[in-house]
Amino acid sequence: MVRLLGPQDRLLKTIERQYPLVSVLVRGNEISLSGDADQVHNARELVEELVRMVRDGADLETTDVTESASILDAKAGSPADVLGQVVLTSRGKSIRPKTIGQSEYVNAIDQFTIVFGIGPAGTGKTYLAMAKAVQALQRKEVERIILTRPAVEAGERLGFLPGTLTDKIDPYLRPLYDALNEMMDPEIVPKLLAAGTIEVAPLAYMRGRTLNNAFIVLDEAQNTSPEQMKMFLTRLGFGSKMVITGDVTQIDLPTGASGLQLVTRVLDRIEDIHFARLTSSDVVRHTLVGEIVDAYTKFDAERQAARFERQGSAPEPTNRAERRGQKPADHQRPTTADKRWGR
Repeated sequence: MVRLLGPQDRLLKTIERQYPLVSVLVRGNEISLSGDADQVHNARELVEELVRMVRDGADLETTDVTESASILDAKAGSPADVLGQVVLTSRGKSIRPKTIGQSEYVNAIDQFTIVFGIGPAGTGKTYLAMAKAVQALQRKEVERIILTRPAVEAGERLGFLPGTLTDKIDPYLRPLYDALNEMMDPEIVPKLLAAGTIEVAPLAYMRGRTLNNAFIVLDEAQNTSPEQMKMFLTRLGFGSKMVITGDVTQIDLPTGASGLQLVTRVLDRIEDIHFARLTSSDVVRHTLVGEIVDAYTKFDAERQAARFERQGSAPEPTNRAERRGQKPADHQRPTTADKRWGR
């Protein structure tokens, strides 16, 4: 009962907010529901599913309550089955999908050889992919894990970093090391890294390699160029599985030409390749993160619509002088040869 209600009855209060016409009374080991008949019926289903999850060993959070209610309202199955799938257990903590989108993403990794996890920050793209990689290694389904990401700064120029090559690339790969230390015994991780069982390397190190019997995760794929994305995908060897994660709204490339954006159009219809698209409803960080993602998505859509409207009303300037509103100089005006060749 304590695990069901949560610390300071936090989960109980979430249930009451989910069904405002229902009064919840807890006495000892019993829960009584009263109020609107329809909402009482829905609340009872929710509580029964939460009890199942607790009995299966899940540590419930407020997001589990709200997401379970959404699954029941959508009649998308049993929340205990959808959200109760434990991917990995580490230090007494279970790692599992917490939304329908995350559950579909995890299932796709089991079913397909190459999976693209595309979505905003906080949707668990990289975390769940790495959990599946550790799970595959523990089950001896693969012989090694390879984690990689492009060494691209997020809008800043750090300049020349001191130290050896490992010291220089370590800041870019630090998020992957942090996740590894959460999922495995920190004392074991250095040994696996030294033995080559786990490899964390920048994307530039992938060229010329064939990766057999490995679970390969490419993080921050929105910062790859189209050429880098093609290079990485063609590293796939026998007995291997690839997961590519990224957020197309957070591109840090100077040119803006992202390989992740292009690959969704190039490989969209190839068998054994799956694109899992997560949304703000799959964000499992602070509730404000989902609202921030929605706000930026709305702002970007309005800005893009305004740009299309301007382009529809006026032709795109053909040279720099016209873009500045100036008359082109004589040497900028099209010549007879230019017209002949369609310049």
